[in-house]
Amino acid sequence: MDDQNKNLILATALSALVIVTWTLIFPPEVTPVEPDALPTASAEVSSTTPVADPLSGTATLLEATDPAADAPRVSIETPELSGSISLVGGRIDDLSLTQYKETLKDGSPIVQLLRPVGEADAYFASFGWTGVDGLPTEAVPGPDTLWSVESGETLTPSSPVTLKWNNGQGQIFRNTVSIDDKFMFTFAQSIENATQNAVAARAYGLLRRHGEPTNLKKFFILHEGLVRMSDGQLEETKYSKLADYAVDPREGTQAERIDVTQNGWIGYTDHYWMTTLIPDQNLPFRSTSKYFASRDLYQAEAVMDLTTVAAGETATVTTRMFAGAKEWETIRDYENNQDVTGFLDSIDWGWFFFLTKPIFWLLHTLHQFIGNMGWSIIALTVILKALVLPLAYKSYVSMAKMKELQPEMEKLKERTGEDKQAMQQGMMKLYKENKVNPASGCLPILLQIPIFFSLYKVIFVTIELRHVPWLGWIRDLSAPDPSSILNLFGLLPWGVPEVGSIFAIFSLGVLPIILGISMWMQQKLNLAPTEPTQKMIMAWMPWVFMFMLGSFASGLVLYWIANNTITFTQQYLIMRSHGAKPDVFGNIKSGFSRKDKAANDPKAPKGK
Repeated sequence: MDDQNKNLILATALSALVIVTWTLIFPPEVTPVEPDALPTASAEVSSTTPVADPLSGTATLLEATDPAADAPRVSIETPELSGSISLVGGRIDDLSLTQYKETLKDGSPIVQLLRPVGEADAYFASFGWTGVDGLPTEAVPGPDTLWSVESGETLTPSSPVTLKWNNGQGQIFRNTVSIDDKFMFTFAQSIENATQNAVAARAYGLLRRHGEPTNLKKFFILHEGLVRMSDGQLEETKYSKLADYAVDPREGTQAERIDVTQNGWIGYTDHYWMTTLIPDQNLPFRSTSKYFASRDLYQAEAVMDLTTVAAGETATVTTRMFAGAKEWETIRDYENNQDVTGFLDSIDWGWFFFLTKPIFWLLHTLHQFIGNMGWSIIALTVILKALVLPLAYKSYVSMAKMKELQPEMEKLKERTGEDKQAMQQGMMKLYKENKVNPASGCLPILLQIPIFFSLYKVIFVTIELRHVPWLGWIRDLSAPDPSSILNLFGLLPWGVPEVGSIFAIFSLGVLPIILGISMWMQQKLNLAPTEPTQKMIMAWMPWVFMFMLGSFASGLVLYWIANNTITFTQQYLIMRSHGAKPDVFGNIKSGFSRKDKAANDPKAPKGK
């Protein structure tokens, strides 16, 4: 068997195996369900009156629905966010991202991140106090406390809002809420103690999620669920694992509790969105993740250290909350300039983070100069191929030398006959004398596998490619090519199978077809192998890949096409520079010839 073909088949087979496995584990993304189509959840029923600690397992803000349903609200209006704050409990339970839509369809609603109790996927943030010394339950603001607005009418980047509650026992509680022009809220919670005795309490912030999100992707490649940083240690826990918590007797429910000394945050991350509590990075706090099985509730808490307020004094505890899109540049700014330790790690970079992070940085930088993400992916491919060119050069030189050795190999086959050991020894001697490495042909393709995985992660996870067009019919580089050969790419008046359908694999778009052709052309740099099994594998491999990658994100297929094109050009030029003359068109012609076998047989007579 020709070693050059062996290497090519081995590399291709490995790539195919990886992609098949990848496809099985990471199925194509299904178009998200429109919010209007989501079922309406029934209103919650109040359980009990909160006890001493509103964070305990018996109370935990198991909110009543009647006071919040018609509660007065304070509007939120920023360039990126819109919504409102309920004065019952001071909950932020109505928040939408004005710059992002659910789908690319005309009239698609904007993304709603937080929702009030009584709606599907209820999800909200709440801030308050737990009394410790001198403050009984009724003397601290609880989940059903009706706050009043002391100052501010609408929460904007230039106008904070202060909520006030007087317990009638000598303490006045305030919560001053401010917001920047992106996604960061700041809550300044204060206690004014007008009594003659000191009091003590703990400020807290919590996120409450009612059940798993209905649009949960549940892809192995994507983390959705709890994300938290504790003293520099990142933790990512999926919802299914949260439900497996053991009961913590201190919390009275299934929970995992961490005492953070400094530098921490906790929250929930979705595919593109995140809500995170960020206490003062220089102070200790208690980071707790809980699950209430009886009500299917997920809760993330940041409970601050004990605050003691002397007689006649006022004490303030400040907590921030990120609620918005996981934009790389925005999150990086919060980490670098606003001291949110390790905040960039909230983006799911995966196991190959040492590749995904620099690849995304490079892609983002190229996009800033080029202005089009599709062309930026092509430019990224050129740069990556340039970086591995020295290795590729050695590989292609070795392949050219092996091609030159073909006459010697044929002579060796005639001498050794059926003696496989002698054949192997002779081949190794030839390779050594001519300084040829038969395995080098695999290296460039094998090197592409981690790069392919990393780029797939970048394209799938990062919001910077969501709903981003390239040209023409490619309106979303994070989604599969929407065109289809089944309706002649839109020329015929009928629809095509939806993504996720069993028939979708046959609905090939323009980009997957170009991908198959590019792989086929790459093969034609060399004559087809004479061994029937090899020949069949080589003949079918480009078209198998075409169908497998057809459901992948357009950005990834575009990268693969660019990679194949550059590889073809490099190999052709390098082989020609070392005496080998690839006859691409001749190989194509011989592939269609009925006399292909005879044409490839070195013993066949010529010129007749």
